[in-house]
Amino acid sequence: MQCQSKPEVSVHIRWMIRRDMPEVLQIERQSFEYPWSDDEFLNCLRQRNCVGMVAEHQGQIVGFMVYELHRTRIHVLNFAVAPDYRRHRVGSQMIAKLVGKLSSQRRNRIVLAVRETNLAAQLFFRENGFRAVSILHDFYVDTPEDAYVMQCRYRPSAAETQQTYRRLAG
Repeated sequence: MQCQSKPEVSVHIRWMIRRDMPEVLQIERQSFEYPWSDDEFLNCLRQRNCVGMVAEHQGQIVGFMVYELHRTRIHVLNFAVAPDYRRHRVGSQMIAKLVGKLSSQRRNRIVLAVRETNLAAQLFFRENGFRAVSILHDFYVDTPEDAYVMQCRYRPSAAETQQTYRRLAG
């Protein structure tokens, strides 16, 4: 049996607003065995360095991500795509949005933790340029499960590399 490739769904990625919460919570419940509650989302998003974004397709929320901005890194806390939109490159577009925020001068990496049993997420992030860099033992409060810390580092473009080479050589 062959896998059918699904067509890419183009999404608009924007800031998460309060009105998005019912759809975000529905995706959260469909995606995780131990989903975040409404209060957990709100408490996180009230933090000064915490950002929520949604992926919208034809007026419908089809994915979301919540991340913290730190001095040298972006830490993804929560990331999910609605089941009907998985394998349509929605998640890859959200990752591309985050990667676009990286630079050599400021935040130069994205980090996140993935449950050891969540093979689909591990493979997804690996396909999008992340690598496992360490293990957090007994990381979760709801289970004795470990987590893999995955990281994606900033990669300068060919033009940036050439410009740096010219500066050093000249």
